[in-house]
Amino acid sequence: MSKYKIINDPVHGFISIPDRRILQIIDDSAFQRLRQIAQMGLSYLVYPGAHHTRFQHALGAMYLMGKALDVLARKGVEITAEERLAALQAILLHDAGHGPFSHALEYAIVPDLHHEEMSLAVMHRINRRQEGALDMAIALFRNEYPKKFLHELISGQLDVDRLDYLQRDSFYTGVVEGRINAERLIEMLTVHNDRLAVEEKGLYSVEKFIVSRRFMYWQVYMHKTSYMFEKLLGQTLRRARELFLSGEKIYADEDLAWFFKRDTGPIDDETVERFLRLTDADLWVHLKKWISAGDRVLAFLARSIVLRRPFRIEISRNPVPPSYIDEIKNKVYRSMNVGKNDTDFLVLTGTMSNTAYDRKRAPIYILKKFGRPAEFSELTDHAYMQALGERTEKHYLIYPKNL
Repeated sequence: MSKYKIINDPVHGFISIPDRRILQIIDDSAFQRLRQIAQMGLSYLVYPGAHHTRFQHALGAMYLMGKALDVLARKGVEITAEERLAALQAILLHDAGHGPFSHALEYAIVPDLHHEEMSLAVMHRINRRQEGALDMAIALFRNEYPKKFLHELISGQLDVDRLDYLQRDSFYTGVVEGRINAERLIEMLTVHNDRLAVEEKGLYSVEKFIVSRRFMYWQVYMHKTSYMFEKLLGQTLRRARELFLSGEKIYADEDLAWFFKRDTGPIDDETVERFLRLTDADLWVHLKKWISAGDRVLAFLARSIVLRRPFRIEISRNPVPPSYIDEIKNKVYRSMNVGKNDTDFLVLTGTMSNTAYDRKRAPIYILKKFGRPAEFSELTDHAYMQALGERTEKHYLIYPKNL
């Protein structure tokens, strides 16, 4: 294996990988699988350029982690060579547990499993192969290492994960309003009392970061059309599972069938192995097969996704009245010739929410010139920045257009 690699990334430029231990992770099949996992789920049905993958994002986050560690070391923060390697390993694998279409199928294939739990299981799997080489990386990922600021770089309000995906998703969607200056933010990072902080002169860069994050969530990640398709995808999997467990003959390969039959339980080796065999391509094969399924509901859902036949989605600030939901379900029942219980798969309602800056759970601290840290929203001179720390919630109703 070559000792030195350079990857040409369209967002960050050349990414250097001089360490063989990092290359071992990149070459691992569990990491290579991320080439086949869409970073933004079905967003490319709205933004045609958004075909980038979790593989690209993981490499970009690793690159920014290296930059952040360099900046902190230059400012006198003690970071050993082993800690640096562990931080790079942890951020490289932080999304290894994502299933097909990333967040679109969170809990749909494995109902009781969050992707971070699977990422941790994948880390343990690779760690066994490499005879304990990831022990420190796992401790950092789980926030069990004494230097807490290293975990905050992996998972926090200003972590390198967010710094990369905001830049990358803005680039591939063409949504320029979401762009941030990650290099500037990283240069402003510092550590105070073992916690990550931002120098006072970086205050406005943090403001821009929070505004961009809010914009990307409501304009891109929760764009009503891509959000609708992702909800339909989840419903399609649930319908297929219900039919499969009831004995209906539907197409399901060995791995998806195994998850259909799986009961809630611990993440054992077989769960990890089968999960890592599922990619976007596998789900597309199933969706195409299900178009010709004997079940009208499953076929209709699959056809709507594959042929891009969007449902109608209504979004409001107030909860959808139950009487209106019943009215829509009755129309679906009468016009589509499906069972009354089947309308639950075709008429979806729920809430969508976002908090651009969660100051209560994980505040961003600004380190003033004389060393006194202050919470970000206390220093900003824009009232609306404080409002961005509040949870925004909207209600949706999704149903077929042909009513």
